[in-house]
Amino acid sequence: MSADSRRELPRCEWGGSTPQYIEYHDTVWGVPQYDPTTLFEFLTLEGAQAGLSWSTILAKRDGYRAAFAGFDPEVVAGFGDDDVERCMADSGIVRNRAKILSTIGNARAWLELDDPVAHLWSFVDGTPIQNRFTAMGQIPASEARSTAMSKDLKKRGFRFVGPTICYALMQACGMVNDHVVSCFRYDEVARLA
Repeated sequence: MSADSRRELPRCEWGGSTPQYIEYHDTVWGVPQYDPTTLFEFLTLEGAQAGLSWSTILAKRDGYRAAFAGFDPEVVAGFGDDDVERCMADSGIVRNRAKILSTIGNARAWLELDDPVAHLWSFVDGTPIQNRFTAMGQIPASEARSTAMSKDLKKRGFRFVGPTICYALMQACGMVNDHVVSCFRYDEVARLA
């Protein structure tokens, strides 16, 4: 399919604003993820977004991958003060000390989970939820499952994991299919479940 014909496809309102958003919407958002590194990456990126726009984080995604060792939780968990200062000087990421420290702490908490992938997916009983929203205004910022995930993760020492961040994680990683039903990706993502 050509780039021109792909640009004309019906998609979620937010998904067609820039080439970067189109690529993210069309290939990443909502695809069920079971890889622990990918899930840790999105946990980190969604937390980094707190108070910022997703476009800011998406533009810095490669910078985050470089700064945080490809999101390998075992490596990130071993970061020390020098790594924190290196990250604070890195313009490729959001230089927020609390968010940098939370990424390191979250990596340590991640490693304490017996099976992080199964743990996160347990909040949707291991199966993607197929919502059927017809308009973006119907999509919640959080809901009962993301609130339960948030409470659980906070209890385990995770930070920057409020209910809204957890719901964004669930959306990004395909735990919920929140493409609107008129979006060409809705059925494609539903089939991946």
